[in-house]
This record gives sequence, structure tokens and C-alpha cells, in this order.
Amino acid sequence: MVRLGQNFLADPNLLDAIVRDAGLEAGDVVLEVGAGEGVLSERLAGAAAHLHVVEIDRRLEPALAALEERPNVDLHWADAMDLDLAGLEPAPTAVVANLPYSVATPLILRTIEELPSVGRWTVMVQREIADRLRAAPGSRTYGSPSVLAQLACEVGMLRKVDPAVFKPRPRVESAILALRRTGPAADPATRELVRAAFAHRRKALARSVEHVRPGSLAATRAALEDLGLPPDARAEALSPDDFAALSAKLRPSE
Repeated sequence: MVRLGQNFLADPNLLDAIVRDAGLEAGDVVLEVGAGEGVLSERLAGAAAHLHVVEIDRRLEPALAALEERPNVDLHWADAMDLDLAGLEPAPTAVVANLPYSVATPLILRTIEELPSVGRWTVMVQREIADRLRAAPGSRTYGSPSVLAQLACEVGMLRKVDPAVFKPRPRVESAILALRRTGPAADPATRELVRAAFAHRRKALARSVEHVRPGSLAATRAALEDLGLPPDARAEALSPDDFAALSAKLRPSE
């Protein structure tokens, strides 16, 4: 039965592989979003010092009853996009999950931003999301999520996943995505710039940003030229590092 659009992993070999891929250490605190029937959760609880499990579907309570009794597990019945992630104690150091398809991208970006204690992510996502987050500049799938993820993390795909390992079988391909933090999340000004730059993909970056920051056209063009980039460059031509440098150029001097 599909619950809130969830697809549950049914292959024990793949579940074991995900835990191995996560490379958990005895002191790790894991955040798992979307427990489903708890089959991955049980493995994570046995491998980590502490496990925070977030599940929104109360109909899964009977399946998760044994998990809730574990002394090193906190089960949070909540929407992960509303939960106070920064308030989790102890603070998570890793995210390992079969993420709900509908919130995978915003949730990954939110954990990068709000959980600086997290150093790595090992997550099952739609193949399309995996391709988007690790996309290179100039590619069709490169966009604001790619930039924001790559500004803080190295992003790579560990393996493709056969739809047959899920119940029910999804209509889309999946993949296991790995992120390793390399620095802090983009600051608010940079996040706004990146999202504004990609908001109108057919326009030059400076003109797209102008819609969000009226009066910024000349300054953005000048900053691009200062960085050795064409003043009429489109957002997809800039690397994550280019966006960080552009944001710094446009930051008001104090």
C-alpha cells in the first residue's frame, strides 16, 4: 500500500549496502527522514550512537513500535520540512535515509543550511534529483539546487537502484546519492542571488537578478566583468565558485 506517496525498500542486501555506504562510526548521530516500516531504521540504530527518525504517517505506528522502544532512538512524528532541525539533541552528524520523493531536494538543502553539524549524507532519491544536484555548469539539469548543494558539499552518485527493490514498484528510477561537506552553507545573500539568477533561465543572469533586486542591473554586469565573465552571461555558465565570488562582489561595503 502506498502511504503518502512513499515507496518502501524491500531488498535486505541494498539496505545493508546503504549502511555500509554511510560509513557510520560509533559516535555518529544519524538523522533519518521517512522511516517507512523501519527496516533501514533498525540497521541504523544498531550502527550509530543515536538515531533521530522523522516520520509523518501515523498509520505506521504499529510497524515502528519496537523501534520507538530502543534507548538510542528518538522518533519524531512530524513533517520534516516543519520540524525544528536545529533543535534536535544530540545534533545529527550524518543524514541517512530513503527520502520521500516530494521533499528530497528542499530537505537536502535545508539540512545543509540548518545542520552545520552534519558532515555527510547518504540518501536514496529519484535519479533525476541525483543528476540535478551533481550537475556541472552548462548542463541542462544544472540549476540553483546544484549550485547551493555544491557550494557546501562534494556531490556524487554511488549507485543506480533498480525499481524492483521497492514495494510498491515506483515509476521512476532511483539512485543513492552521497554528499560530503566541504564548507559552510551559502549565506542568505548568496542563496537569494543564486535563486534569482536561475529564476528566468532564458534571460541573462543580470537581467534575471534585476527582477528580484530592482536597480541592480549595472552593478551585476560590472561585477561579472570584474570576475572575467561576460556581462551578458547566463546563470548556467557560472560555477558554484563563480556565484560565491559574484555574491561577494555585490555585497555592500560596510
